[in-house]
Amino acid sequence: MAHSTLTPVFVGLRTGLHVLSAALLALVVVRIVVVGGPTAPLAGVLAGAFAVVYLLGAVVARTAGPRRVLAGALWVVGLSVVWVGLLVVVPEAAYLVFPLFFLYLHVLPRVVGPAAVVAATLVAVVALGLHGGFTVGGVVGPLVGAGVALLIGLGYRALAREAAEREALVAELLATRDRLAATEREQGVLAERARLAREIHDTVAQGLSSIQMLLHAAERADGDRPGTEHIRLARETAADGLADTRRFIRELAPPTLDQGLGAALRRLAEQQWTRHGLTVGVTVPDAALPMDVETALLRLAQGAVANAMQHARAAHVDVVVAVDGREARLTVVDDGVGFDPVTTGDRAAATDSFGLRAMAERVEQFGGRLTVDSAPGRGTTITAVLEVP
Repeated sequence: MAHSTLTPVFVGLRTGLHVLSAALLALVVVRIVVVGGPTAPLAGVLAGAFAVVYLLGAVVARTAGPRRVLAGALWVVGLSVVWVGLLVVVPEAAYLVFPLFFLYLHVLPRVVGPAAVVAATLVAVVALGLHGGFTVGGVVGPLVGAGVALLIGLGYRALAREAAEREALVAELLATRDRLAATEREQGVLAERARLAREIHDTVAQGLSSIQMLLHAAERADGDRPGTEHIRLARETAADGLADTRRFIRELAPPTLDQGLGAALRRLAEQQWTRHGLTVGVTVPDAALPMDVETALLRLAQGAVANAMQHARAAHVDVVVAVDGREARLTVVDDGVGFDPVTTGDRAAATDSFGLRAMAERVEQFGGRLTVDSAPGRGTTITAVLEVP
């Protein structure tokens, strides 16, 4: 088990079980030495065998995969057989049934473990009765021990289950954090590339275009005067610089947007989304948008369609982009199974809601708003409105 806040509890319980087993076995050995008798050598051999088989559990614990369950079952069966043999010659060996209870509950499957506890209890009661007669203490003692062991075993399993769920939740949160960090890094890079493209377009490209136009006008005004060849050379140099600048701007744009947002969405619909059995209708106006806005709209559309494929089990999705003044509106409508937005939004750690959270955070960076209209059984409509600078 991976380390967690409950790991010291499990280590303490296992250590206590080993100490208890060693102490009870030592009690049996002392009884063999003190009482002696013709069965003492056999009892000593069985006590030694019990210790050896018990120590083999360390080897079983290191076994990995499905073989561990089989190895653990064989180990417990072997330990029980040695215990029964020791119980035949030494009545005090009945005390060893208490640590065996915990081994049954921990190693054996869920139903088999309690059944083994009941069987071992009956064996201990019968053995004590045959050795010294049936008494209230000889019957109640093993029964009480079995009951306590069952309660502790159930508590142990509940703690183990809680620890496993907590580890899974922590792992999910860490994975979500990593995905969010990667998304933020990607968005930061895209935003910086878009900013550089805008700055180059608004300054260098515009300046070179103006210089080219002025030189061209000067060249046409008096093409025969001295120095015209220098004006022509300067105009051609400005034209080359403008072409290079525009190439830089295109390279700074995301590759999927090199032909515009509409072309990028249609390419995704034809080349990727259809592979998942999804038909996607794309409606995008010809209006030019800033590069960072187009990038945000593209990522939002990808996230919404991904949710429709993965969670809504949709067959058809419509992606519509509309531009109205200083606002760009993205609407994604699917015919999937739908969901309850309030319930999904409240589950902050749920994997299904991560896509919506990422979309909301992306929209907030543009001062926009995101709305989700859905209900179980009637599909989902996601609308994102971004401010266009």
